[in-house]
Amino acid sequence: MLGLSKYRYKATEAQIKSAHRRKVLKHHPDKRAALGATEDDSFFKCIGKATEVLSDPVRRRQFDSVDEAADVEPPSKKDSKSGNFFKLWSPVFASEGRFSNKQPVPKLGNDKSTKKDVEDFYEFWFNFDSWRTFEYMDEDVPDDNEHRHQRRAMEKKNMNARKKRKTEDIARLRSLVDTALSLDERIKKFRQQEQEQKHKKRNELAAEAKRVAEEQAKAKEEEAKKAKEAEEAAKADKDSAKKAKEAAKNATKKNKRVVRNAAKDANYFHTAGGDVPPKQIDAALNDVDALLAKIDPEDLAALVEKLNVADAKDAGKVQAAFKEEVTRLTGEGKLTETDVKSLRA
Repeated sequence: MLGLSKYRYKATEAQIKSAHRRKVLKHHPDKRAALGATEDDSFFKCIGKATEVLSDPVRRRQFDSVDEAADVEPPSKKDSKSGNFFKLWSPVFASEGRFSNKQPVPKLGNDKSTKKDVEDFYEFWFNFDSWRTFEYMDEDVPDDNEHRHQRRAMEKKNMNARKKRKTEDIARLRSLVDTALSLDERIKKFRQQEQEQKHKKRNELAAEAKRVAEEQAKAKEEEAKKAKEAEEAAKADKDSAKKAKEAAKNATKKNKRVVRNAAKDANYFHTAGGDVPPKQIDAALNDVDALLAKIDPEDLAALVEKLNVADAKDAGKVQAAFKEEVTRLTGEGKLTETDVKSLRA
């Protein structure tokens, strides 16, 4: 009507005024009459009506809400997959963005957009706050009192029709956004990256768990090995100590036999000649047993060494060695004078 079709909802107030002025100059009834035209002034009235609508912010918004010529048709799925996704869908969202109460409207972006930018873009559209209304499509309402009941019914009908159109428009926009989301290769790329990150993290956790398990198993094995070695060492020490104790015990028994045999070879310390009286034998053996009961294994070994040095057939030397040991034990308090009789110094 005003020649602003290429601008549609983007037409400025100045452009509307300029277009109105041009149309008025061309189609004014006086102008047409001067040129010999005979048609009525209905077209001129339409020019005025169009300018009146577009100059009123409220009525213009109502008109822009249903101006289908300003809409951009969404591309097909086939076209969207041809590599022109951003080129084809950007105008669609730009067209739909004219209805947003929130400005500026985020752009679709491109294949270099960050994950956050893409998420923010779709978050905006899934929560789109639209100012779009549908009053311009209302049916005419009688304005006379005679038809007031009809007017009320028509107003109610128009209100319900607006709500329905609003609901349908919200569903249409949501379907459009869902379609774009399903065709957006960036979403697939981000999901794949997330899966790769999760897989990588799972592998790292599995590897770490395996490493810890191996270390624990190795430590447990090492601990068991050390425990076994310690047990074997303790057993070996015990066996060695047992053998040493047994050897010392055997050595002590042997040394005691040597000492007793020495007393016997020394004729039980009898120096008077002839056969040894039984009483002397008992006394000598009792004294030797008393000495052996008090002497330490080390001192016993030293005594045996002295006896081996002494002439076993020389009763005097053997008796002297015994008396020397009795004197030492008595001095240390291990023997008393009553413990021995024949070996007193």
